[in-house]
Amino acid sequence: MDAAWHQHQTWLPEAKWHLRRAGLLIWPAGTIYTSQLSLETDGAVELSLPAKGKPRYFEFYEGPLEYNSTRCLELRNEILEVKVLSMVKQSELFDRWRSLQMCKWAMNISEANQFKSTLSRCCNAPSFLFTTQKNTPLGTKLKYEVDTSGIYHINQEIFRMTCPTTGPSLKVAVVGNGGILKNSRCGREINRPDFVFRCNLPPISEKYTMDVGVKTDVVTVNPSIITERFHKLEKWRRPFYRVLQGYENASVLLPAFYNTRNTDVSIRVKYVLDDFQAPQAVYYFHPQYLVNVSRYWLGLGVRAKRISTGLILATAALELCEEVHLFGFWAFPMNPAGLYITHHYYDNVKPRPGFHAMPSEIFNFLHLHSRGILRVHTGTCSCC
Repeated sequence: MDAAWHQHQTWLPEAKWHLRRAGLLIWPAGTIYTSQLSLETDGAVELSLPAKGKPRYFEFYEGPLEYNSTRCLELRNEILEVKVLSMVKQSELFDRWRSLQMCKWAMNISEANQFKSTLSRCCNAPSFLFTTQKNTPLGTKLKYEVDTSGIYHINQEIFRMTCPTTGPSLKVAVVGNGGILKNSRCGREINRPDFVFRCNLPPISEKYTMDVGVKTDVVTVNPSIITERFHKLEKWRRPFYRVLQGYENASVLLPAFYNTRNTDVSIRVKYVLDDFQAPQAVYYFHPQYLVNVSRYWLGLGVRAKRISTGLILATAALELCEEVHLFGFWAFPMNPAGLYITHHYYDNVKPRPGFHAMPSEIFNFLHLHSRGILRVHTGTCSCC
């Protein structure tokens, strides 16, 4: 073709249409065609059309469209004009998101800086993401995030902690555990950024590395995992230590002050790593930071008993880092192409109903992607 984009308003017959050139089908105009395709012996691509229904036309283009092209602006606006998730059917949202994938993503510096300033005023991750002796001096009566009547008296159990260093041009990946990562071949792309966050001790063994990579700088641990899988570290200390060694020197981050039940087991993690002379540092979320982040997203429609760890990490990354990429974040039983996927890339165990508001979180991520504030990866990667 002579140009990067050609639109053919060619009426398709009610039977089959043969394309004799490789490319991407758009059906209807502006949405990526995802129905079954079959390869014929002559190399043509065959579309099987429904027997009934209105005639459709397709658009054909070569290569991704430039971020600032008129068509890409229209596609981004189609996402942004959906103010609340209930405005459109799930299938319609998928169609709009698939269509946007024809466009290159670029960071909108002014939008990103404005968003970072907003987060700085409400949350201030550089100063309050972690509980440190600087923001919580010895003797402080620290309120819990949820059990607000509970008080933890800061003493020598809380160790001097410093935030991981981040450069001004840091590129970060926040990796969720969604089934959308399965067969994505995104491992190498996940390993490329300067810094990688992972959530809740996900498996990164050789079985999964092609899809999820191995690089980890910070991994969160939900205390419920320690309680259920490692019996509160009362006896299963070495198995827990061995699991952490899979993340090499990654720092461990826990919500020790979410509620009173979390504190003892979270501090025990530090003792275990000290006893085994492990190199990993241990950090605790500051409870007021978690409260502030939850309030911020509540104002944007994320109504849940608790926001997800992934949303917390993504929020912190947007304030701490220059460029943020999200992998493994998808809250629907089907991928954008309409194919069913497992809940996690490693199992299909569903979360407790009503605890998180994952669809609402993903909806906000799609908005941030469309505004050029962060990039959401939901397809396969070009490298493995």
